[in-house]
Amino acid sequence: MLGSTSTVAKAICIELAKNHNCKRFHLVARNKNSNHELTHRLETSFDALVTEEIVDLIDSSSLTSLNIPKVDNYELYIIAAGSLGKAELARKDIKEALEITAVNYTGIVTWITSIVTKERISQKGMLWVFCSVAGDKGRPSNYHYGAAKSALSTFCEGLFLRCQGRPFSVRIIKAGYINSPMTKGKVPKLLCIDPRTVAKILLKKPNRRGTEYLPWWWTLIMFIVKIMPHSIISKL
Repeated sequence: MLGSTSTVAKAICIELAKNHNCKRFHLVARNKNSNHELTHRLETSFDALVTEEIVDLIDSSSLTSLNIPKVDNYELYIIAAGSLGKAELARKDIKEALEITAVNYTGIVTWITSIVTKERISQKGMLWVFCSVAGDKGRPSNYHYGAAKSALSTFCEGLFLRCQGRPFSVRIIKAGYINSPMTKGKVPKLLCIDPRTVAKILLKKPNRRGTEYLPWWWTLIMFIVKIMPHSIISKL
């Protein structure tokens, strides 16, 4: 689980341990304390075997031998990392712009590439990647974030096609707004979904492949957004 300290990642871990009898987890995140809190809960409440790894995706986006991740064999890999960053700052600060790209795309690519090897996709397994509806169409308010998520979606679509007919499946999750510290106060509550609901929806049909919008009605919202003229989008 990359990005294990996000609210949706925590919800999925708890749901896996509580209702799906999952006993082994490897939690990868930047925040050591928050990661350890989740480890403690999984171990004490569900008797799970948990290992931790502290990773900063900004550093991981640099292609050096020290930053190439080592990935073991798991039945399910989940990529839930990401950050909105500071959109206003990124417009004038190259460092912030590159960090948003690293956290939402380039840093993630190193992990996915290490997971989806020729040998791994010949075996049964699943990769779930959280992308975002923000990547479907550019908006002036957060185009650095949106561009990174768009790149991640395109990358994963290629992986999905590569794995067609193979035992290994790729699932691209284009989640709408999820109740979390990242969205609090920034989006209408009516458009937000509880992370526990997301976890239950995903685990109800764990073998799904390809792209899906969560909740389902975001399919309709994004259809409308995609056909909106730029004169309207520029005001969003």
